[in-house]
Amino acid sequence: MGKLIAIRHGQSTWNAENRFTGWVDVDLSERGVLEAEKSGKLIKELNLDFDMCFTSYLKRAINTLEIVLEVLGKKYQYKKAWELNERHYGALTGLNKAETKKKLGEEQFKKYRRSWDIPPPSLGKDSQYSSHNDKLYTELKKIPDTESLKDTYNRVVPFFEKNIVKHIKNEKNIIMSAHGNTIRALGKKIFNISDKSINLFEIPTGNPLIIHFDNSGKVLSTKYLDESRKKDIISNI
Repeated sequence: MGKLIAIRHGQSTWNAENRFTGWVDVDLSERGVLEAEKSGKLIKELNLDFDMCFTSYLKRAINTLEIVLEVLGKKYQYKKAWELNERHYGALTGLNKAETKKKLGEEQFKKYRRSWDIPPPSLGKDSQYSSHNDKLYTELKKIPDTESLKDTYNRVVPFFEKNIVKHIKNEKNIIMSAHGNTIRALGKKIFNISDKSINLFEIPTGNPLIIHFDNSGKVLSTKYLDESRKKDIISNI
């Protein structure tokens, strides 16, 4: 079977400011652009051809993918899908994480940020960060106001199974440029991670994760391409 390369976008401007971002459409920081360029160079070293690429509706993921493709020097087609968006952080959107942790307390903060099925409070539709006001989603029938990781899983995994698995089974290689919780949710399915342990699965920015599947869809091997930032997360789950 083929290979999937999953890339969490390079550092965004709000990552740099330690803010909850979610569906807010912020761009890459200068460091994020460099991370995307390095991701492209690491992927290029694999000397693989890619048949299709996927990304979210958010420009930090789109721009990461476009930078990678520019480094590869090939014009691969790519599909944008809202289902690959970052988790919606509800009322936490835009808040500084350190300040929010002090306000909520470590236990409640951890529940909102890393629990499997506890979403933060909903973001009001009148908020400047509400996706109801975003032209990107005018055709989306149900726009979330908050999400747990479970909610994110319930849109990411069906999209993956319907739109990506068939290509991998046909021995195609796929690039997916997405987000930390998008890849975390997909990793839960692919690596069969428990509800309790999924919070341990860390996704670094700008370090491509390559996953090789066998003919039955079972994972044969997986690793991060940037050895200088090696994170042997999967084996610890």
